[in-house]
Amino acid sequence: MILLRVIGILTAIVLALHAGIAFYGDLIRPSFRATDLFLGQIPPDKTKLAASAGLASVSWDGDLLANYAAAIAADVLHRPSTEATSKASDNRAAQGAVVTALKVSPIRPALWLTLGTLQAQAGEAVTPAVKMSYLTGAVPIDVAFSRVRTVTASAAATDEEIKLLAQSDIRSALANRSRYEPLLIAAYVQATPQGKSLLLETTKVTDPKFNEILRRY
Repeated sequence: MILLRVIGILTAIVLALHAGIAFYGDLIRPSFRATDLFLGQIPPDKTKLAASAGLASVSWDGDLLANYAAAIAADVLHRPSTEATSKASDNRAAQGAVVTALKVSPIRPALWLTLGTLQAQAGEAVTPAVKMSYLTGAVPIDVAFSRVRTVTASAAATDEEIKLLAQSDIRSALANRSRYEPLLIAAYVQATPQGKSLLLETTKVTDPKFNEILRRY
């Protein structure tokens, strides 16, 4: 009987701690999401991020980890350090936070793209992360266009599967050409030779007139 009471008390304590941590996590969870990173939203300041850092290190809450990782990544990408060593260290830390979040909750296409964007900034291979971004679900058009820029500016444009998937993103942008035309041109100018080829091949079929415009650059 005593053993059962002890087990019951310990179980109640564990459940109470879990509920308390979950409640606290809801209070301090950053509202910033991975999609916000590609929509031009301003990430939370470092003081607010510090409040959730400790809990994120022990939490298994997928939303908390994903939002924290996205906010950390946005800080690195939008407010990078001017010192090379610090910039590299911050990038590694952000990648670590994103990977941790994806291990707990992997069906997050925008967060996979976040990982690829961080890897691109660090000069690392982006193909696996970008491919997972495509394979784990749909994303808003602005996120899809950011994915086009990542693909066309990296070695991901040489991957046959990604090339097929990226064509859908390009066609979506062309469907709203008045908005995305200057951005597509900018992406073409910054693209690798393989990325330029991907953009030309897709626009040749989808929008021949825009294809002619690209060829002038």
